[in-house]
Amino acid sequence: MKKMTIAEAAEHFGVSKEAIHNRIRRGSLTCIVENGVKFVAVASAKAAHSETAIEADRYTRYIEQENERLRDKVDVLEKETTRLRDQREQMLIDERVKIEQIYKERDAQLRSVLHVVATKFLSHANADAVVEEAINADVVEVADEEWISLKAFLKLKRVKEKEKKKIKNRFETAVEADERLTLREGKVFLNPSRYDYSDLL
Repeated sequence: MKKMTIAEAAEHFGVSKEAIHNRIRRGSLTCIVENGVKFVAVASAKAAHSETAIEADRYTRYIEQENERLRDKVDVLEKETTRLRDQREQMLIDERVKIEQIYKERDAQLRSVLHVVATKFLSHANADAVVEEAINADVVEVADEEWISLKAFLKLKRVKEKEKKKIKNRFETAVEADERLTLREGKVFLNPSRYDYSDLL
């Protein structure tokens, strides 16, 4: 055993003075105070090496424990992620079923309304035929709205044959610049539930 000052011990172990003070507080180094000066009792080189090895082992064990803890945490998070993904997929399926049901109910209501309209206002025509014609008309979906073809629109408006050609020309001329109209596969489509087309009729 030999005595060293704090500075000498720090140099001997290759650490800072603060580290030497920490070791003294932990009791891993023996401190001797002589005439108000602190000295460190240092064992032989072999014992010092042994102490450094013990510190290294302790640190290695701590790192291994932390790694194990983090692995467990990752496993928990992966399970939670899988559960949330499954839950989201199920919610999307449920929402799709609800939306399909809403559309079915809406179609049934529309059929009922068309039947009433056809019966009350088109008494000279076959009401069922008018309803079928309206429902089976060319329909496209644009930005979640249903647009019907110009041909179907003119049929529903009961436009006379001799006027159809002039009206079709007006619509076809306006389709490029008029936001109330859209062109799909060479056909003009319009949205009478949202826009008024009296200026083109």
